Amino acid sequence: MSELTPTRLPRRALCALSEFFRLEAAGGIVLIVAAVLALIAANSPLQAAYEAFREIPVQVRIGALDIAKPLLLWINDGLMAIFFLVVALEIKREALSGQLAERSQLVLPMVCAAAGVIVPALLFVALNRGDAAAMRGWAVPTATDIAFALGVLALLGSRVPVAMKLLLSTIAVVDDLIAILIIAFFYSHGLSVGALMWAALALAAMWVLNRRGVTSLGPYLALGVVLWVCVLKSGVHATLAGVATGLMIPHVDKRNAIDDEHEHSPLETLEHALHPWVAYAILPLFAFVNAGLSLSGVKLEDATAALPMGIVLGLVVGKPVGIVGAALLMRVLGWARFPAGMDLRAMVGLGLMCGIGFTMSLFIASLAYQDPLRYEEAVLGILGASLLSAVVGYFWLRAVLPARSAQG
Repeated sequence: MSELTPTRLPRRALCALSEFFRLEAAGGIVLIVAAVLALIAANSPLQAAYEAFREIPVQVRIGALDIAKPLLLWINDGLMAIFFLVVALEIKREALSGQLAERSQLVLPMVCAAAGVIVPALLFVALNRGDAAAMRGWAVPTATDIAFALGVLALLGSRVPVAMKLLLSTIAVVDDLIAILIIAFFYSHGLSVGALMWAALALAAMWVLNRRGVTSLGPYLALGVVLWVCVLKSGVHATLAGVATGLMIPHVDKRNAIDDEHEHSPLETLEHALHPWVAYAILPLFAFVNAGLSLSGVKLEDATAALPMGIVLGLVVGKPVGIVGAALLMRVLGWARFPAGMDLRAMVGLGLMCGIGFTMSLFIASLAYQDPLRYEEAVLGILGASLLSAVVGYFWLRAVLPARSAQG
């Protein structure tokens, strides 16, 4: 019987985990502020300036290469590739030397994450199955925003056991991996074989560098930029270039002990360098340009339409039902225990927190809906669901988690 518990992680991993929680929680609060500012800007005399900011034309031209996009798309296609790069670095680090490295630690979060994707998607499909255009967004309510969720948990202070943060972050990492696969398979279009071949060559070059033991980050990042341009032109979403680059960065190398107690691997070095920029700049900027929904014409029937209600039910109901149901099943079968310091009531609270789907949900919605009206409906559902999950989850956990001293 497996149990996810931080006491089984090595000291270095625990230090990295503590720093990860601190950055994500603080970044989550900044993310919330950015979303609120976007809503204020979109519903005030600043609306015209806000829209003009999102549509600022930005062009990069080098010889025959010409990339011209509004600022909104540079953020969504370019800066978010860096976010996905960091996600890939996290996944690889956790899989090789972190909380996903032990199969016994992996069973509970893997099954919970899978159920937390399937149940919300089924609820969304049940409400929107008669609308082919709305059905493109079936994946919108499937992901958890770890920064937003940890930001809310930070408001509860020492009440929250470390094991809960560990389980939530692991579920969110697996969620992100599933979301990456969903984007790759369901939200690519108009594929260019030539561009994909060049992308494959860039990826192959990174693989050769990795196999030859090259630990300098420069060649990987240079090839990563080439890969991003190729993927951008290929019809596959450009952010996946960040994922591919992250998976090629070296981490564990027994020949030179770059993963020992005193020396960081290239992967850890890059992750530590980029994580603050992602937490405090890229994600808040993404939230600011994507969450600015004008509420002036919104009516009650708009909020209760099938598309936004599918997202709300998926996140607020589907996430906790899927996650808690899977955890209970694993417990009954004797395959996994609840983490240390968590009972059924705490698991329900964790499930509610996983219903905060903000960043990845907005991102998938931007891929799924080109129609501005559909996209606005999706944003309405995402904002409403994330707010409801955060508020209900916060007060639920405040009621069921015992107060404890900062020392434990």
